[in-house]
Amino acid sequence: MNTKSHENHFIKINKMSKKIIGVFALALVFACNNDKKRDAVIDQNVSFDNYKTFFIEELWQTYPGWALGVGKHDFDSILVVPNEESRKKELQFANNHLDSLKKFSLADLSNNNKTDYYLIENLLRGNIWSANELKSYEWNPSNYNVSEAFSLILSTEFDNLENRIDIFYKRMANVPAYFEAAKQNIKNPTIEHTQLAIDQNLGGLAVFETELEDALAKSTIDENTKTQIFKRADEAIAAIKDYADWLKNLKNDNPRSFRLGKELYAKKFEFDIQSGNTVEEIYQKALTSKETLHVKMAEITHSLWNKYFKQPIPADTLQAIKMMIDKLSTKHVEPDSFQTAIEQQIPVLIDFIRQKDLIYIDPSKPLVVRKEPAYMAGVAGASISSPGPYDKEANTYYNFGSLESWTAERAESYLREYNHYILQILNIHEAIPGHYTQLVYSNQSPSLIKSILGNGTMIEGWAVYTELMMLENGYGNNEPEMWLMYYKWNLRTVCNTILDYSVHVNNFSKEEALNLLVNEAFQQQAEAEGKWRRVTLTQVQLCSYFTGFKEIYEFREEYKTLKGKDFDLKKFHEKFLSYGSAPVKNIREMMLGEN
Repeated sequence: MNTKSHENHFIKINKMSKKIIGVFALALVFACNNDKKRDAVIDQNVSFDNYKTFFIEELWQTYPGWALGVGKHDFDSILVVPNEESRKKELQFANNHLDSLKKFSLADLSNNNKTDYYLIENLLRGNIWSANELKSYEWNPSNYNVSEAFSLILSTEFDNLENRIDIFYKRMANVPAYFEAAKQNIKNPTIEHTQLAIDQNLGGLAVFETELEDALAKSTIDENTKTQIFKRADEAIAAIKDYADWLKNLKNDNPRSFRLGKELYAKKFEFDIQSGNTVEEIYQKALTSKETLHVKMAEITHSLWNKYFKQPIPADTLQAIKMMIDKLSTKHVEPDSFQTAIEQQIPVLIDFIRQKDLIYIDPSKPLVVRKEPAYMAGVAGASISSPGPYDKEANTYYNFGSLESWTAERAESYLREYNHYILQILNIHEAIPGHYTQLVYSNQSPSLIKSILGNGTMIEGWAVYTELMMLENGYGNNEPEMWLMYYKWNLRTVCNTILDYSVHVNNFSKEEALNLLVNEAFQQQAEAEGKWRRVTLTQVQLCSYFTGFKEIYEFREEYKTLKGKDFDLKKFHEKFLSYGSAPVKNIREMMLGEN
């Protein structure tokens, strides 16, 4: 072998070896760096999980009444007096935890933890804004109502009856101070919220009279202790009555308007809805949807006209639609059969869902239909009271307003609104597979934060989405009558947004509001009057139905296109709900990130 060639060959090999060693060394450096990054990400998520536990503990110490509502009963005996001191404590809690959030890098958090981060941040920022700018504690006397929490203590079997009555007794100690603080806080309240506070607080007296007396009669508590309990209950009753009397006699020459105005409304929408759209954008989308629905309803009305009418169809499209809806609305239950009709509908919905394999319904989670408790009266005609994440085995209540004290005319108007067709859609929305089903899934979510800080837009949006989803899958046998009534019901969702924005931002009068609801949304007069009352008592929440529905439906269609032939509706529903009550935009991000 040529020595020189051998040396050159050796030199080449040696150079290659050095390069290989260099590459290995570089790879080792990268590997070490990647390990460090991965460990840092793991550490961030572990730290954030630990932080969430700490946050929740402090949350319940700051808001013990909220803890009771979600089934965390460690602080049930504490009734926070809503004075300046408690507000300072709440602001300090919010500011301290906003500082704590800054210690975490969003880029290093898992999708699940990012969503929790956003929910916590939104809560804290929203609470600061509410305390400093909205200040509803000054103008909304209905904020002050203790009855529901006391009723929950008696009706929820988280402990034996005697211990629950003892908690009830201890909690009553602060009731007089609570309402004295309320009177100190209130300045120029709205007329509407003042009357609501009077009605609800007087309605809630039954908790301290009838409900407590019934509970004591069933208990083994001795007579001396019962006497002490009744004495304190009398003090609580006196404080509530005194508050109601104080409100009735309050000199209020310059009451605040119930309308929020453009700036406050836009900010409340941002915190409450958590949408990717501004409120103005949602409002414009709702106006467009109203026109689209009118077109669809006109088509069905023309196809059904000769079946129900002998006269020629009116040239005025809205008048023709209204006549058809009025005709179909005469098919409804009797006032004393309203509850029975709801109860009989539930198993029918469950059977349909099982046959179509749309979503799993857990048979072990009870749903109880009941008349709306007195302390809840005055805002919505039907609602769901769901157990919290700490009390998952408790009943879910489907509340409906009682018609007992109504005049025959008013009851007939209400029942025409909730006619044979609409009542079925209402049950889909409130119960199965709407609110009841979604909230059962939410309580099973691995994220306690999402269960506690549930996004109302996702919750309401899901209920509205299920109405269309059920009909898409053949519920109602594709009868045009059912579709027409569904479009009417969906128009109600759309007009909720138009109404709320128009009233609070554009100063819609009652006459303009009723015209929208009766003549363009085809609602019965009683329903329209009730919605006007609701819009004077609440703000922004009416936008959640349409906003959430649009976001969920559009995401489903996007996901269906992405999955193609592999798309499975049941799997989509169960996966979507598995993330808990998070904002739709965050659920979308997580589901797309897993593909």
